[in-house]
Amino acid sequence: MKVVVDTCGWIEWLTNGVLVDDFAPFLDDFDNLIVPTSIQYELHKWICREQNEKLAMEVIALTQIAKVVPLSESLALLASEFAQKHKLSFADAIIYATARQEKAQLITSDDHFENLPAVSYFAKKQKTRL
Repeated sequence: MKVVVDTCGWIEWLTNGVLVDDFAPFLDDFDNLIVPTSIQYELHKWICREQNEKLAMEVIALTQIAKVVPLSESLALLASEFAQKHKLSFADAIIYATARQEKAQLITSDDHFENLPAVSYFAKKQKTRL
């Protein structure tokens, strides 16, 4: 099954977050992983802010093992339709439209996508205390 893992899933995976076990199987399968360039943008921005440029570029290189889908005119127009229909932000609409265009499942813990078709949603968990 082809998948797009939302930025939140990448961050969980990179930081060994509480949802790492939910996202890891999808991020370990580069043959079926699709990465919109907007996710590359979000990852680069987040990693530069939280860590450094060197690590950000290493993660971007990792994303390039998967199928990277750039923003095209047709994808932008499809994203606009989804943004209007589902009240999605620009980035979320691009990510969702990429998944739909590529006939892929969107894997996320972002509640903006929770009830949309072709979305696998993992609810955010609270860290448990021992």
